[in-house]
Amino acid sequence: MASWARQLSRWRCLLQTARAAEFPRRLSSSRSAQARRRLAPPTLLPSRNDVLPWRSQACRRVSAGSCSPPGGAEDGSFSSPESNLPSPVKQEQPKAETLPNLNAKILYEDWDDIPPSSALEEISEEEAVQIIAEPLLPLQSSTLRDYVDHSETLAKLVHLGVDLSQVEKRQKAGQLLLTLDFEKDIREILLFLKDVGVEDNQLGPFLTKNPYILAEDLEALETRVAYLKSKKFGKAEIAQMVSRAPYLLLFSVERLDNRLGFFKNELGLSVKKTKDLVIRLPRLLTGKIGPVKENLQVFQIELGFQHNEIQQIVFKTPKILTASKKRLRQTFDYLHNIMGIPHNMLTHFPQVFNSKLLRIRERHMFLTFLGRAQYDPAQPSYISLDQLVSLPDEVFCTVVAKASMQDFEKFLKTL
Repeated sequence: MASWARQLSRWRCLLQTARAAEFPRRLSSSRSAQARRRLAPPTLLPSRNDVLPWRSQACRRVSAGSCSPPGGAEDGSFSSPESNLPSPVKQEQPKAETLPNLNAKILYEDWDDIPPSSALEEISEEEAVQIIAEPLLPLQSSTLRDYVDHSETLAKLVHLGVDLSQVEKRQKAGQLLLTLDFEKDIREILLFLKDVGVEDNQLGPFLTKNPYILAEDLEALETRVAYLKSKKFGKAEIAQMVSRAPYLLLFSVERLDNRLGFFKNELGLSVKKTKDLVIRLPRLLTGKIGPVKENLQVFQIELGFQHNEIQQIVFKTPKILTASKKRLRQTFDYLHNIMGIPHNMLTHFPQVFNSKLLRIRERHMFLTFLGRAQYDPAQPSYISLDQLVSLPDEVFCTVVAKASMQDFEKFLKTL
């Protein structure tokens, strides 16, 4: 009886082992399970349906008093339960088919066939020579030259004729250019300047003198041009003013209007003469107003000119308003006190104030040496101020002094 119980216990263990071996295969996909079932050999373990009849038959034999265990031989010897099962048919097991990993195929189907190169991969000497190392962009520099190769904006400005060596001398101008995009920020300003009348070959010099216009709002620039047109400035006149005074369009309409009103009221000029004055010297609208007021006081108080005479002097020679006060005093002192030129003659030819004092002194002394220093129009051999300062040396010697150039040079060596 104990032997029969041990036999049942052994069958139970074999059944549990078979179930444990079958469990992982059930977790695989249905397709993989079917493939394994087709390829695997017939199982050697009894199924549950086969074991249960044997157990019921064994129980009946025990109750009948038979001591022969099921599966025992006729001679009473014990045989294993496997001997009672049908012997498996021996056949050659086919090799398992290797199924492709679909997930890996999808993952790699878009990758390049050539694997990426490694930093440690050795290359040939010819490939090494072909490698071009671009220069590093400096984090800080005192010149724009270091950024030209890295900035498309700077490269195009250089091609346009902008002198970056002069631009970088202006406060924060270099930083401004590095923050601008040529297509988005600069192109529309260039087109605007061309519409105003700035020539193509003058765009580069214009931006060299005034790079700050690139940061101005285009609508504000158009408003300032429209104001000048409303004051009856022609297109050619506006183009001339903008070209000669590049900072003109940086000033607001209010400031431009105040400047025009100042010169009209302070000098007592008509609207037409005021326009003509700023057209010939447009930097009167952009420069400081303090030096202009000081020069007007110098002419009136120190030099003794009347108001109407100052009007004529300024209208004929606008640069006098921005000239050095010291130079004006010295030139007037020599012309009036040494040469004896009266106020009315200086009023008719104020350009003499723009001449170098050394040139006036050398020529006057040479004429005095020759006895021809005659500046009174009522006297014979009269020499005008225009002849004195405007003619070249050779013409002055031949026409005015009636001497040779060699005589003039020898005289200058005696001074």
